[in-house]
Parts: sequence; C-alpha cells; structure tokens
Amino acid sequence: MKTLNRFNSAILIASILVLLAGLWAGLLRIGWAWPPIQPALPVGHGPLMVSGFFGALIGLERAVALKERRWVYLAPVLSGLGGLALTFGIAGVWGALLLFLGSAGMVAIFVVILRQQTLPYTVMMAAGAVTLMVGNLLWLLGWPVSRFVLWWMGFLVLTIVGERLELSRIVSRSRFSEVALLVASAVFALGLLTALAAWVPGVRIASAGLLLLAAWLLRYDIARRTVRKPGLTRFIAICLLGGYVWMGLGGLIGLVYPVAPAGPVYDAVLHAIFLGFTFTMIFGHAPIIFPAVLGLRIAYRKTMYIPLVSLHLSLALRVAGDLLANAAMRRWGGLLAMVVILGYFWMIAPFRKVNRTSAPLIPGM
Repeated sequence: MKTLNRFNSAILIASILVLLAGLWAGLLRIGWAWPPIQPALPVGHGPLMVSGFFGALIGLERAVALKERRWVYLAPVLSGLGGLALTFGIAGVWGALLLFLGSAGMVAIFVVILRQQTLPYTVMMAAGAVTLMVGNLLWLLGWPVSRFVLWWMGFLVLTIVGERLELSRIVSRSRFSEVALLVASAVFALGLLTALAAWVPGVRIASAGLLLLAAWLLRYDIARRTVRKPGLTRFIAICLLGGYVWMGLGGLIGLVYPVAPAGPVYDAVLHAIFLGFTFTMIFGHAPIIFPAVLGLRIAYRKTMYIPLVSLHLSLALRVAGDLLANAAMRRWGGLLAMVVILGYFWMIAPFRKVNRTSAPLIPGM
C-alpha cells in the first residue's frame, strides 16, 4: 500500500508541475512579458491544462478505483509524461502523442467500468473520456485548438456532471429530471459536432447545452441539500453551486455574443468554464480526491473560503476585462487567479498521515 501511495504521489507531483507550467503559459498568452521555460510554452497552455493536468489527475482518480488492474495506471502516467514533454519542449510531436495515448488509456478504463456498471453516470463519464481522446487526436493531427476546443471542454463538463450523478445517486429523481438531463447533454453534444464544421452555430448550440446543464445541476444536485450542513460539507457544496453559476454564465455569453475562434469573448467563454466551473470543482473535490489517492487527510479550515472567494473575484475581473475590451483588467485577473490557485494548494498541502480507512469520503457530498 505504501509503494502504491508513493507511486500515486509521483503522478500527482508530475501533474502539479504541469499545472504550474500551464498557468505560466496562460499568463504569457495574456500579455505578461516574463521568460518562458522554452519558446513554445505559451501555445501549450490549453493542452497542458486540459490534457496534461486534468487528464493526469482524473486518470489517476479512475486508476485508483481499479487499482487491482495495474495497467490502468498507464493512462495518468502517459498524460503526465506528455504534459512534462510539452513543458520542456522535448521531442516535438511526442508530447501530443503521449497525451493522446493517455486519453486512449482512459477510454480503455471506461470500457472496463461500463462492462461492470452501465449506468447513467458511468456512461456520462465515459463520454467525457471519449471527447478528450477526440480532441487530443485532432490536436495530434495538426488541427488548430480553436476548431476543437469544445471537445476538451466536453471532457471536463461531462466528467464532472457524471461524478455529480454518481455522488447524488441516493437521491430519487422524477422521470422529467432524467429526460431533462438527457436533452441537455444531447444539445451540448450536438454543439460539439456542429462546431467541427461550422464554428459559430456550434458554439451557440453548445452554449445552450451548457445553460441547460447548469440549470439542471442547480435544480437537482445534492449540493442544494448539503449546503445546509456545517464545516467541510458546506464548503464543498458552495464550491459546486458557484461552479454551476459560472457554467451557466459561460453558456449565456456564448449564446448571446458572436464568438469568434479567438479574441476577448472567446477568452471569456473558455475561462468561465475551464477556470470558473472547473477549478471551483477542484477546490471542492480536492479534500475528497487527495485522501482517496494518497491515503492522506486534509484538515478543514474556515480560511479555505478566502481563496474560493478570491478565485471568483479574479475571474470576474478577467471576464469583465474581456467584455469591456480592457487588456489590463484581463491581465490582472489572470495573474490573481494563478496566485489564488497556488495559494489554495499551498493551504491544503500540510497533510497529516492517517490510516486510509479513517479518512472516509464525506457522506452525502
């Protein structure tokens, strides 16, 4: 068990290094004139964040659940290695190839999971893995990121929605809610497919799907109940509900504004989802993921609200800068977000070793 925990720790450390590189690359892209690790780093911002960091992290989470099958660790290992290759500019196309293979490994993991349990939440998460693999394949084939970035978005959106379904499965739902989720997911998927051939209509359809998914989560997710509980449970619920608001806002911006495959509105939509929605999910789920992966426990502190609120404020500043065409607001919003993310990870870093069985998941989360 100790050997496995050390291996998991090594993968997690590699993913954190990739996260640091991705954040640095993002700051370079929005105008901070700081030295890159290597010349091509800024163009790797998206792949580093989505495929390198989130791909490795979510792949590790899936691998831990199936740890008796050692081959499942290939997915997070390959994703982590691909992210490190991009970070240091090693061997050109090999970084993209490793990331694609890592995502293909995650799809293989879900083949195993679906054979064991074909349920709405496993199907949803498997669809997320497929969208990551498709996006990585298109990137490997030389497509510009703007042509398929919605597929990378689909990976995070569908994975998180699937995880919320899994954690909320104890709640009984009406037939209407099940049909509503199916419709929302289908609209979002139609937008992904449409955008490959026609960008603006595809963004509009996908944005409508995001709005529907956000509305569904705000109405039916168990976080509406757990937000009334004290301590860490409430903190996690507030993270989730705030993330759903950002998903809805990203969908609203994409639906109302003409979104070119570049520029400030494009930036606002992407970061409402990739930063506002996804990182509030990370803030909320880190106290669950780290104990499950590392056998370590995170002590809840009320001060954890400080980086959470600061993340929302930094993103509001960035999105306002995008919509008002104010480059300074955008730059400072991006910088503040990086400081907040690193500050949160620093805050939860001083772990206390405990027996794995004494660090249970939060019930009803």
